[in-house]
Amino acid sequence: MSKIVILTGAGISAESGIETFRAEDGLWAQHRVEDVATPEGFMRDPELVVNFYNARRAQAAEVSPNAAHKALAQLEAEYDGEVVVITQNVDDLHERGGTQTLYHMHGHLKGALCASCGHRWPAPMVMQAGDTCPSCKAPAARPDIVWFGEMPYDMERLFDHLAQADIFAAIGTSGNVYPAAGFVAEARSNGAHTIEFNLEESAVGNQFAEHRTGPASQTVRKWVDELLGK
Repeated sequence: MSKIVILTGAGISAESGIETFRAEDGLWAQHRVEDVATPEGFMRDPELVVNFYNARRAQAAEVSPNAAHKALAQLEAEYDGEVVVITQNVDDLHERGGTQTLYHMHGHLKGALCASCGHRWPAPMVMQAGDTCPSCKAPAARPDIVWFGEMPYDMERLFDHLAQADIFAAIGTSGNVYPAAGFVAEARSNGAHTIEFNLEESAVGNQFAEHRTGPASQTVRKWVDELLGK
């Protein structure tokens, strides 16, 4: 039984209206990464950070999965083999599109995390700086997001999947953020066919055996149809 491992980045959600990390006029452009996406930024100004992710949570709730999200869910449901999706995105568009086997390596907007004891729970739509942890009662609630300088989630399990992949596909990723940018080399070293879907070649594009350029809603849909023999 063949296995497909798929890594998705901001590009797959961009067509749904989620601003990419490097959007010139989006939420990220209004703040320095150091201020809103690092543990040090949260320590300096927790209110700024919490409000930033409140805005991202509200934005994500207003958009819908696009054809690429739905195509991957169809692939998982109908493919005669195993399909695993790993996402760098913190929105829930894959889930809403129907994907079942999914790893959020950078956390999730819908999650809250206690900076004191590590307890996790569903985040309210609007978090407040100083919200208390329901487990230890410390006023240390933060978004359950993996910030720069922190270890992504489930790494050991993800590398196990990469080692078993017959096909590795990266969709809408910049290739600038590690360890995800190293996934193609890991999969290739284990014999996987590697394919990149992007508007343009990524920073690690030369490591892929195959490239498909264009909007993910079109290129991913076509690829899934090919794999399913449609």
